[in-house]
Amino acid sequence: MKTWVFVEETNGAPAPVGLELLTKARDLGEVSAVFLGSSDEAIAELGRFGASAVYKLTPAEGSFPAAAAAAALSELATAEQPDLILFGLTYTDRDVAGRVSVRLGRPIVSNASDIKADGDSIVATNEIFGGTVRVETAVRAEAPALVIARPKSFNAEPGGEQTPAVTEVALPDVGHAGSASVTAVHVEKSEGPKLEEADIVVSGGRGLGAAEKFELMEQLADKLGAATGATRAVVDAGWVAYSKQVGQTGKTVKPNVYIACGISGAMQHLVGMKDSGTIIAVNKDPDAPIFDVADLGIVGDLHQVIPKLLEALP
Repeated sequence: MKTWVFVEETNGAPAPVGLELLTKARDLGEVSAVFLGSSDEAIAELGRFGASAVYKLTPAEGSFPAAAAAAALSELATAEQPDLILFGLTYTDRDVAGRVSVRLGRPIVSNASDIKADGDSIVATNEIFGGTVRVETAVRAEAPALVIARPKSFNAEPGGEQTPAVTEVALPDVGHAGSASVTAVHVEKSEGPKLEEADIVVSGGRGLGAAEKFELMEQLADKLGAATGATRAVVDAGWVAYSKQVGQTGKTVKPNVYIACGISGAMQHLVGMKDSGTIIAVNKDPDAPIFDVADLGIVGDLHQVIPKLLEALP
């Protein structure tokens, strides 16, 4: 099976979800990467993760490249006939995937948590009804199958250790669709590990009671070398930035340890963290759904439990 993985360059490196998808694609057969970026170091990294060939799409500085990238990718797919094109659940990937779908007249299976081949069909697994039901969808349309996968569905692991053959692909002029430009970039300042990459995540929910109480989460995270997260309710209340939201409409995390403080366990939140290694919950309601997924649970007021924990930690 010939599988292509769309990978966007992020801060000079391949996007993490792209490396996750390359790792999965190695199980399916021949792997190539369609790389939207310019870094030679990033291309070498794609080879380390199994890409035997790289189609390099270099965007113009300050442009929104999705429309042009989709046009180039569609032309490549028509000429080379891959069986499957994988995208991550990121803004650019989804933008490109949607445009490719229209150009090629192919359906998209989105939000996939697993992908496999079944004869001539691609079968994608995804979760519905807030993660309570898993569904397998067989793509029987003409190749290529288009699948968008959730981050953290696969572990990114190097393999192959090869130098990929690089083909430069020009981005075509797509007229008005490609006329938008970036006028300014604002980078949010943050301290500590990134939420998506942290080994330990400390998250707070509505049980904190007030915005200033989120400082408890920051203090605990600082002691543990962890990242902080939050539920949608906390973000919607304006207590913390959206970048900290964990859940179905936020980020998917898969740390070794996830500490949920004052979080009831709504399915919207569980979807984004239920695959964590060890889940520790602190909640004063013994019937809170979070305890159904927790490995360790403390029934108590977080405003009493967390200060005591802070005292006990070095």
